[in-house]
Amino acid sequence: MNELRQLKVIVTGASGMVGEGVLHECLHHPQVARVLVISRKPSGVSHPKLTELIHHDFLELSPIAEQLRGYDACYFCLGVSSIGISQDAYYHLTYTLTMRVAGVLSEQNSGMVFCYVSGAGTDSTEKGRRAWARVKGKTENDLMKLPFGKVYAFRPGFIRPTKGLKNTHTFYRFINWLYPVGRIIQPNYFCTLRELGQAMVNVTLLDYPRQIINGKDIIRLAKSSC
Repeated sequence: MNELRQLKVIVTGASGMVGEGVLHECLHHPQVARVLVISRKPSGVSHPKLTELIHHDFLELSPIAEQLRGYDACYFCLGVSSIGISQDAYYHLTYTLTMRVAGVLSEQNSGMVFCYVSGAGTDSTEKGRRAWARVKGKTENDLMKLPFGKVYAFRPGFIRPTKGLKNTHTFYRFINWLYPVGRIIQPNYFCTLRELGQAMVNVTLLDYPRQIINGKDIIRLAKSSC
C-alpha cells in the first residue's frame, strides 16, 4: 500500500444514506487526510478530518468556488429517486445539478478524480425505454467529457446499509434479509455500503482500467491494496 499518499476529498449528499456511508468510510480510511462535505444542512457528524461547507444553492457555486480548490477527489452521492416526481424535475435534479457542480469542480481541480453514484441499469446509449436510465446515462457520458483527471461511474444495485448510521432508508431495513441470498446468486447487483465507500477511496489511489464500476468491480476495489 502506498502509505505516503494522503487524500483530500469532497463528499456531497452526506445527509442521505449513500453519502453518509461514504463519508463514514472516508473518515475512517488511513489514507484520507481531509474531508470536505458540501451540504444544505449540517450532517451532525463531528470528526477531526471533517470540514462542512453549508451552501443552499448547488446550481450556483461561484460564491464558494475558491474553497473547493486543492482536492484530489469528489465522491458525488447527491441524487433523487425518479419515483413520484416528473421527468423534468428528475432531469433537473439528476443531470443539470450534477453537471453544474462537476463543471465548477473541474475548473478548480483539473487533476481531480470524480466518482459519480449512478445505478445498476443505467443506459449508456441514452436511447432506452426507461427515462431515468437515459438521464443517468447522459449524466455519466457528459461527466466523462469534463477535464477531470478521471471520472468513474459507480453502478451499485442493492446496497446493504452500514449498521449504526442514521440515514438508512426504511425500505432497506425491511428487505435486508434479501442480501445474503442475492450476494450469492447475483453478486454484480449486491454490495455493502462499506464496500462502496472503500471502493471510491481505492479507485482514487489506483489507476483502475474501467470507468463504469459495476457491483463486482466495487467488491474487487474494496479489497484492493493501494
